[in-house]
Amino acid sequence: MSRFLIRVIVIGLGLWVADWLLAGITIQSTTTLVLAALVLGILNAVIKPLLFWLTLPLTIITLGIFILVLNAAVFGLASAFFSGFSVDSFWSAMGGAIIVSVISWIASWFIGEKKS
Repeated sequence: MSRFLIRVIVIGLGLWVADWLLAGITIQSTTTLVLAALVLGILNAVIKPLLFWLTLPLTIITLGIFILVLNAAVFGLASAFFSGFSVDSFWSAMGGAIIVSVISWIASWFIGEKKS
């Protein structure tokens, strides 16, 4: 449970940075930021692996580039849950997903993943 909480905090940081850097992403309140990070964490844990397996042939054909589209779709789906979290376009979702992924990768590198 604590690993999931850490991931949600890191995702929240990534969402905040994406909101700050990209004009196409708007998060109106801190509450919306926390809830959006929670929903994005749940979607990444539950829906994204399912979508990955369903689109695996397309991912193989595109040499993995389709994963970026999948990340943007999950990012956009998370924004559909809240009126205070808006993503203007596919490219904004793509940029936001990349920013959140990079920040998550950097945090994982510093924090480290403990295997049980």
